[in-house]
Amino acid sequence: MNNALMALAPTPSTWLQWRYVEQRFRGFIENLAVTDAQLQDGLRKQAGVRATLNRWYYGHNDEAANSLLTGSWGKYLRVRPPRDVDVMFALPWEVYRRFEARAGNRQSQLLQEVRSVLAQTYPQSEMRGDGQVVVVRFATMPVEIIPAFALDNGQYLICDTNDGGSYRLTDPIAEIASLDQSDEATAGATRRLIRMAKQWQRHCSVPIKSFMLERMAVEFLRTWPYSHDYYYHDWMVRDFFAFLVENAGRSAVMPGTGLWVTSGVAWASKARAALTSARRACEWEQASLDFLAAGEWKSLFGSAIGSTL
Repeated sequence: MNNALMALAPTPSTWLQWRYVEQRFRGFIENLAVTDAQLQDGLRKQAGVRATLNRWYYGHNDEAANSLLTGSWGKYLRVRPPRDVDVMFALPWEVYRRFEARAGNRQSQLLQEVRSVLAQTYPQSEMRGDGQVVVVRFATMPVEIIPAFALDNGQYLICDTNDGGSYRLTDPIAEIASLDQSDEATAGATRRLIRMAKQWQRHCSVPIKSFMLERMAVEFLRTWPYSHDYYYHDWMVRDFFAFLVENAGRSAVMPGTGLWVTSGVAWASKARAALTSARRACEWEQASLDFLAAGEWKSLFGSAIGSTL
């Protein structure tokens, strides 16, 4: 074939490339969804815990009043299998005043009281090491209770028993609203990306807080242009890891409170390794080499993601 004819020869169509991306990532997201049994188990356990606290502090057995789901359950960021259920419980302000009249670490004493209340129904209750929650350790799914005091502006004071004890300001409603806004703007990609990142955090034992992954995902997707389409989710994951690497050690502002929280750097080396694997996976995806791409993704996310063939 002469040069003129070669110039007219067709190039390989793009349909031969990236053939498995959409199917792979749709399957991945489906595999991260909790099962109906897990969902009902978690809802049943947290309802019982909330009723127990309402009975003691408010004199009724309501399974929802004076409390709200936070964490992955409140933000619809659950990943299979769910590790725990987070519940923020608003105590009466008379409890705050009662403990403020005491000496010593008032927050530790308050958490000990909540633990004692729960232990009457759930003897396996204990305080967690970070000094902010009380944990009811059910066999299948722990429930973590965050004792709090509700403010008139919708924010909450929560306990921190460290360094002699203090209260911290938090705004779970604003955090959910921020996620909702981003998720709507990206056609659902925000929550998909966060759930994938949480699976990486779990599978690779990455020492980064889930709420920091949430804030960094929202920030990343503000300017990333292809988030709406599963066809580009391999690039989305790759570019998010690059964003994490570039922003290691930075601080993020928490919605509502305006407080700044640092991301730390202990996880940065794992983010760099993840970026290397994601780049290789994207090259295999472009070449439609399904098993090679699946192998790279599995190194990051485990068996939740795999081959499409």
